[in-house]
Amino acid sequence: MAMASLTFHQFTLIQGQLKVGFYSQTCSNAETIVNSVVKEATLSNLRIPPVLLRLHFHDCFVEGCDGSILIDKVPDPEKGADGHQGVDGFDQIQKAKDQLEAQCPGVVSCADLVALAARDSVALAGGPFYEVETGRRDGRVSSKPLADDMPDVNDPIETLKSKFRRKGLSESELVLLSGGAHTIGKTACFFMSKRLYNFTGRDDSDPEINPVFLPALKNQCPKNGNDFGRIPLDQVSGDKFDDQSLHNIKNGMAVLASDARLYDDNVTKKFVKSYADSSGHNRAAGSSFAKNFSTAMVKMGRIGVKTGVSGEIRRVCNSFN
Repeated sequence: MAMASLTFHQFTLIQGQLKVGFYSQTCSNAETIVNSVVKEATLSNLRIPPVLLRLHFHDCFVEGCDGSILIDKVPDPEKGADGHQGVDGFDQIQKAKDQLEAQCPGVVSCADLVALAARDSVALAGGPFYEVETGRRDGRVSSKPLADDMPDVNDPIETLKSKFRRKGLSESELVLLSGGAHTIGKTACFFMSKRLYNFTGRDDSDPEINPVFLPALKNQCPKNGNDFGRIPLDQVSGDKFDDQSLHNIKNGMAVLASDARLYDDNVTKKFVKSYADSSGHNRAAGSSFAKNFSTAMVKMGRIGVKTGVSGEIRRVCNSFN
Protein backbone atom coordinates (compact mmCIF):
# COMPACT_ATOMS: atom_id res chain seq x y z
CA MET A 1 0.00 0.00 0.00
CA ALA A 2 2.85 2.37 0.83
CA MET A 3 4.42 1.85 -2.57
CA ALA A 4 1.12 2.51 -4.32
CA SER A 5 0.88 5.90 -2.65
CA LEU A 6 4.26 7.16 -3.88
CA THR A 7 4.23 10.13 -6.19
CA PHE A 8 5.84 9.84 -9.61
CA HIS A 9 8.78 11.99 -8.45
CA GLN A 10 9.41 9.79 -5.40
CA PHE A 11 9.22 6.66 -7.55
CA THR A 12 11.76 8.16 -9.95
CA LEU A 13 14.14 8.86 -7.07
CA ILE A 14 13.87 5.28 -5.86
CA GLN A 15 14.42 3.84 -9.33
CA GLY A 16 17.42 6.11 -9.79
CA GLN A 17 17.48 7.39 -13.34
CA LEU A 18 18.69 10.49 -15.11
CA LYS A 19 16.34 12.21 -17.49
CA VAL A 20 15.94 15.50 -19.29
CA GLY A 21 13.59 17.76 -17.35
CA PHE A 22 13.98 15.88 -14.07
CA TYR A 23 13.03 19.02 -12.10
CA SER A 24 10.12 20.09 -14.31
CA GLN A 25 7.58 19.32 -11.59
CA THR A 26 9.63 19.89 -8.43
CA CYS A 27 11.63 23.02 -9.35
CA SER A 28 10.50 24.23 -12.76
CA ASN A 29 12.82 27.27 -12.80
CA ALA A 30 15.97 25.29 -11.99
CA GLU A 31 17.59 25.44 -15.41
CA THR A 32 16.54 29.06 -15.94
CA ILE A 33 18.18 30.08 -12.66
CA VAL A 34 21.44 28.32 -13.53
CA ASN A 35 21.48 29.90 -16.98
CA SER A 36 20.90 33.35 -15.49
CA VAL A 37 23.78 32.98 -13.04
CA VAL A 38 26.17 31.73 -15.73
CA LYS A 39 25.14 34.46 -18.15
CA GLU A 40 25.57 37.22 -15.57
CA ALA A 41 29.02 35.91 -14.60
CA THR A 42 30.10 35.60 -18.23
CA LEU A 43 29.10 39.17 -19.05
CA SER A 44 31.58 40.42 -16.46
CA ASN A 45 34.29 37.80 -17.07
CA LEU A 46 34.85 35.88 -20.32
CA ARG A 47 36.93 33.40 -18.36
CA ILE A 48 33.79 31.89 -16.81
CA PRO A 49 32.66 29.55 -19.65
CA PRO A 50 35.91 27.55 -19.90
CA VAL A 51 36.20 27.53 -16.11
CA LEU A 52 32.76 25.95 -15.66
CA LEU A 53 33.31 23.53 -18.53
CA ARG A 54 36.56 22.37 -16.93
CA LEU A 55 34.89 22.06 -13.53
CA HIS A 56 32.38 19.55 -14.92
CA PHE A 57 35.13 17.49 -16.57
CA HIS A 58 37.21 17.36 -13.39
CA ASP A 59 34.20 16.49 -11.27
CA CYS A 60 33.18 13.57 -13.47
CA PHE A 61 36.66 12.05 -13.67
CA VAL A 62 36.89 11.49 -9.89
CA GLU A 63 34.15 9.48 -8.14
CA GLY A 64 31.81 10.25 -11.05
CA CYS A 65 29.66 13.34 -11.69
CA ASP A 66 28.64 13.80 -8.07
CA GLY A 67 29.88 17.23 -7.01
CA SER A 68 32.76 15.76 -5.01
CA ILE A 69 35.17 18.39 -6.37
CA LEU A 70 33.13 21.15 -4.68
CA ILE A 71 33.80 19.95 -1.14
CA ASP A 72 36.29 21.84 1.03
CA LYS A 73 34.95 21.30 4.55
CA VAL A 74 36.84 18.03 5.11
CA PRO A 75 40.51 17.22 5.73
CA ASP A 76 42.47 16.73 2.48
CA PRO A 77 39.55 17.27 0.04
CA GLU A 78 39.63 16.20 -3.58
CA LYS A 79 39.83 19.77 -4.90
CA GLY A 80 43.34 20.09 -3.43
CA ALA A 81 44.82 17.43 -5.72
CA ASP A 82 47.62 18.38 -8.11
CA GLY A 83 45.46 17.24 -11.01
CA HIS A 84 42.87 19.87 -10.10
CA GLN A 85 45.25 22.83 -10.12
CA GLY A 86 43.55 25.92 -11.49
CA VAL A 87 40.03 24.45 -11.33
CA ASP A 88 37.55 27.15 -10.33
CA GLY A 89 33.92 28.20 -10.76
CA PHE A 90 32.90 27.26 -7.22
CA ASP A 91 31.41 30.67 -6.45
CA GLN A 92 29.12 30.55 -9.48
CA ILE A 93 27.84 27.09 -8.55
CA GLN A 94 27.15 28.19 -4.98
CA LYS A 95 25.40 31.35 -6.16
CA ALA A 96 23.03 29.26 -8.27
CA LYS A 97 22.55 26.88 -5.35
CA ASP A 98 21.64 29.74 -2.99
CA GLN A 99 18.96 30.97 -5.39
CA LEU A 100 17.58 27.47 -5.87
CA GLU A 101 17.49 26.78 -2.13
CA ALA A 102 15.43 29.94 -1.71
CA GLN A 103 12.86 28.70 -4.23
CA CYS A 104 13.10 24.90 -4.01
CA PRO A 105 14.92 23.89 -0.82
CA GLY A 106 16.49 20.45 -0.80
CA VAL A 107 15.54 19.60 -4.39
CA VAL A 108 18.35 20.37 -6.87
CA SER A 109 21.72 18.70 -6.43
CA CYS A 110 25.04 20.50 -6.74
CA ALA A 111 26.18 17.78 -9.15
CA ASP A 112 23.35 18.73 -11.52
CA LEU A 113 24.25 22.41 -11.19
CA VAL A 114 27.79 21.65 -12.37
CA ALA A 115 26.48 19.78 -15.43
CA LEU A 116 23.94 22.47 -16.32
CA ALA A 117 26.45 25.29 -15.86
CA ALA A 118 28.90 23.57 -18.22
CA ARG A 119 26.20 23.23 -20.90
CA ASP A 120 25.20 26.88 -20.59
CA SER A 121 28.84 27.95 -20.68
CA VAL A 122 29.41 26.16 -23.98
CA ALA A 123 26.34 27.80 -25.51
CA LEU A 124 27.30 31.26 -24.23
CA ALA A 125 30.73 30.87 -25.85
CA GLY A 126 29.07 30.27 -29.23
CA GLY A 127 28.93 26.49 -29.06
CA PRO A 128 25.96 24.12 -29.24
CA PHE A 129 23.10 23.97 -26.76
CA TYR A 130 22.34 20.39 -25.78
CA GLU A 131 19.84 18.82 -23.43
CA VAL A 132 21.30 17.85 -20.05
CA GLU A 133 20.01 14.81 -18.21
CA THR A 134 19.44 15.60 -14.54
CA GLY A 135 18.59 13.64 -11.42
CA ARG A 136 22.11 13.21 -10.02
CA ARG A 137 22.57 13.19 -6.29
CA ASP A 138 25.60 14.57 -4.50
CA GLY A 139 28.29 12.17 -3.35
CA ARG A 140 29.38 11.77 0.26
CA VAL A 141 33.09 11.22 -0.43
CA SER A 142 35.79 13.77 -1.31
CA SER A 143 39.40 12.70 -0.87
CA LYS A 144 42.56 14.02 -2.48
CA PRO A 145 44.12 10.61 -3.25
CA LEU A 146 41.09 9.68 -5.35
CA ALA A 147 42.15 12.30 -7.90
CA ASP A 148 45.53 10.64 -8.59
CA ASP A 149 44.28 9.18 -11.87
CA MET A 150 43.28 12.48 -13.49
CA PRO A 151 44.54 12.91 -17.08
CA ASP A 152 47.77 14.93 -17.01
CA VAL A 153 49.12 17.39 -19.58
CA ASN A 154 52.34 15.37 -19.85
CA ASP A 155 50.73 11.94 -20.20
CA PRO A 156 51.69 9.96 -23.33
CA ILE A 157 48.84 9.11 -25.66
CA GLU A 158 48.50 5.50 -24.49
CA THR A 159 48.07 6.70 -20.90
CA LEU A 160 45.47 9.25 -21.94
CA LYS A 161 43.56 6.61 -23.90
CA SER A 162 43.70 4.24 -20.93
CA LYS A 163 42.43 6.86 -18.46
CA PHE A 164 39.51 7.73 -20.72
CA ARG A 165 38.79 4.07 -21.42
CA ARG A 166 38.50 3.37 -17.69
CA LYS A 167 35.71 5.96 -17.60
CA GLY A 168 33.92 4.28 -20.50
CA LEU A 169 35.01 6.91 -23.03
CA SER A 170 36.37 6.12 -26.49
CA GLU A 171 39.26 7.55 -28.48
CA SER A 172 36.79 9.75 -30.33
CA GLU A 173 35.51 11.13 -27.04
CA LEU A 174 39.07 11.72 -25.86
CA VAL A 175 39.61 13.95 -28.90
CA LEU A 176 36.33 15.81 -28.36
CA LEU A 177 36.49 16.26 -24.58
CA SER A 178 40.19 17.03 -24.36
CA GLY A 179 41.49 18.61 -27.56
CA GLY A 180 38.07 19.83 -28.66
CA ALA A 181 37.11 21.37 -25.34
CA HIS A 182 40.33 23.37 -25.35
CA THR A 183 38.86 25.63 -27.99
CA ILE A 184 38.18 28.07 -25.12
CA GLY A 185 40.10 28.96 -22.00
CA LYS A 186 43.65 29.56 -20.85
CA THR A 187 46.38 27.55 -19.18
CA ALA A 188 49.10 28.48 -16.72
CA CYS A 189 52.74 28.55 -17.77
CA PHE A 190 53.68 25.94 -15.15
CA PHE A 191 51.86 23.39 -17.32
CA MET A 192 54.17 24.37 -20.22
CA SER A 193 57.65 24.23 -18.69
CA LYS A 194 58.45 20.61 -19.53
CA ARG A 195 57.10 20.87 -23.07
CA LEU A 196 59.03 24.06 -23.85
CA TYR A 197 62.29 23.63 -21.97
CA ASN A 198 62.87 20.06 -20.80
CA PHE A 199 60.84 17.74 -22.97
CA THR A 200 63.18 14.73 -22.80
CA GLY A 201 65.30 15.94 -19.88
CA ARG A 202 67.88 17.50 -22.19
CA ASP A 203 66.86 21.15 -22.17
CA ASP A 204 64.85 20.62 -25.35
CA SER A 205 61.36 21.40 -26.67
CA ASP A 206 58.62 19.09 -27.92
CA PRO A 207 59.55 18.46 -31.59
CA GLU A 208 55.85 18.38 -32.50
CA ILE A 209 55.54 22.13 -31.93
CA ASN A 210 55.47 23.98 -35.23
CA PRO A 211 58.87 25.76 -35.44
CA VAL A 212 57.12 28.98 -36.39
CA PHE A 213 54.87 28.71 -33.34
CA LEU A 214 57.58 27.73 -30.83
CA PRO A 215 59.08 31.22 -30.36
CA ALA A 216 55.62 32.65 -29.68
CA LEU A 217 55.00 30.07 -26.94
CA LYS A 218 58.40 30.69 -25.39
CA ASN A 219 57.78 34.41 -25.47
CA GLN A 220 54.49 33.95 -23.58
CA CYS A 221 56.01 31.51 -21.08
CA PRO A 222 59.72 32.44 -20.82
CA LYS A 223 62.12 30.13 -19.03
CA ASN A 224 62.28 31.05 -15.33
CA GLY A 225 59.39 33.45 -15.93
CA ASN A 226 56.05 33.76 -14.16
CA ASP A 227 54.75 30.20 -13.69
CA PHE A 228 51.28 31.58 -13.04
CA GLY A 229 51.09 33.63 -16.21
CA ARG A 230 48.15 32.50 -18.34
CA ILE A 231 48.06 31.98 -22.10
CA PRO A 232 45.17 31.07 -24.46
CA LEU A 233 44.73 27.40 -25.28
CA ASP A 234 43.51 28.38 -28.75
CA GLN A 235 45.55 31.33 -29.97
CA VAL A 236 43.39 31.88 -33.05
CA SER A 237 39.85 32.25 -31.69
CA GLY A 238 40.27 31.64 -27.98
CA ASP A 239 37.00 33.10 -26.69
CA LYS A 240 34.85 31.38 -29.30
CA PHE A 241 33.67 27.79 -29.04
CA ASP A 242 34.51 26.23 -32.41
CA ASP A 243 36.69 23.43 -33.79
CA GLN A 244 39.77 25.64 -34.25
CA SER A 245 41.67 23.80 -31.51
CA LEU A 246 41.61 20.66 -33.64
CA HIS A 247 42.96 22.62 -36.63
CA ASN A 248 45.70 23.82 -34.29
CA ILE A 249 46.60 20.26 -33.30
CA LYS A 250 46.89 19.22 -36.94
CA ASN A 251 49.09 22.23 -37.72
CA GLY A 252 51.47 21.71 -34.79
CA MET A 253 50.02 24.69 -32.93
CA ALA A 254 48.54 22.89 -29.94
CA VAL A 255 49.45 24.66 -26.71
CA LEU A 256 49.23 21.72 -24.29
CA ALA A 257 51.38 18.63 -24.71
CA SER A 258 48.36 16.38 -24.09
CA ASP A 259 46.58 17.94 -27.06
CA ALA A 260 49.61 17.49 -29.30
CA ARG A 261 49.75 13.82 -28.30
CA LEU A 262 46.37 13.30 -29.98
CA TYR A 263 48.30 13.46 -33.26
CA ASP A 264 50.76 10.74 -32.16
CA ASP A 265 48.27 7.88 -32.42
CA ASN A 266 46.70 6.64 -35.65
CA VAL A 267 43.20 6.39 -34.17
CA THR A 268 43.04 9.75 -32.41
CA LYS A 269 44.87 11.39 -35.32
CA LYS A 270 42.13 10.14 -37.65
CA PHE A 271 39.46 11.87 -35.56
CA VAL A 272 41.44 15.10 -35.31
CA LYS A 273 41.89 15.17 -39.09
CA SER A 274 38.22 14.41 -39.75
CA TYR A 275 37.22 17.61 -37.94
CA ALA A 276 40.18 19.72 -39.01
CA ASP A 277 39.69 18.84 -42.68
CA SER A 278 36.07 19.98 -42.56
CA SER A 279 35.02 23.60 -42.91
CA GLY A 280 32.92 23.65 -39.78
CA HIS A 281 34.91 25.95 -37.53
CA ASN A 282 32.93 29.02 -38.63
CA ARG A 283 29.63 27.20 -38.02
CA ALA A 284 30.34 25.75 -34.60
CA ALA A 285 26.76 25.37 -33.33
CA GLY A 286 25.67 23.23 -36.29
CA SER A 287 28.86 21.41 -37.27
CA SER A 288 29.51 17.70 -36.91
CA PHE A 289 32.10 18.57 -34.28
CA ALA A 290 29.47 20.44 -32.27
CA LYS A 291 26.95 17.62 -32.51
CA ASN A 292 29.50 14.98 -31.54
CA PHE A 293 30.85 17.15 -28.73
CA SER A 294 27.33 17.49 -27.34
CA THR A 295 26.83 13.72 -27.43
CA ALA A 296 30.19 13.19 -25.71
CA MET A 297 29.30 15.67 -22.97
CA VAL A 298 26.01 13.88 -22.26
CA LYS A 299 27.87 10.55 -22.08
CA MET A 300 30.53 12.00 -19.78
CA GLY A 301 27.75 13.36 -17.57
CA ARG A 302 26.62 9.80 -16.83
CA ILE A 303 29.96 8.65 -15.39
CA GLY A 304 29.56 7.18 -11.92
CA VAL A 305 26.41 9.14 -11.10
CA LYS A 306 24.60 8.67 -7.81
CA THR A 307 20.83 8.55 -8.22
CA GLY A 308 17.76 7.42 -6.34
CA VAL A 309 18.55 6.64 -2.71
CA SER A 310 22.31 7.01 -3.24
CA GLY A 311 24.02 10.22 -2.20
CA GLU A 312 22.26 13.32 -0.92
CA ILE A 313 21.02 16.76 -1.93
CA ARG A 314 23.46 19.13 -0.25
CA ARG A 315 22.18 22.31 1.31
CA VAL A 316 25.56 23.99 0.66
CA CYS A 317 27.70 22.75 -2.21
CA ASN A 318 31.07 22.77 -0.45
CA SER A 319 29.91 20.79 2.59
CA PHE A 320 28.28 17.44 3.20
CA ASN A 321 24.93 17.65 4.99
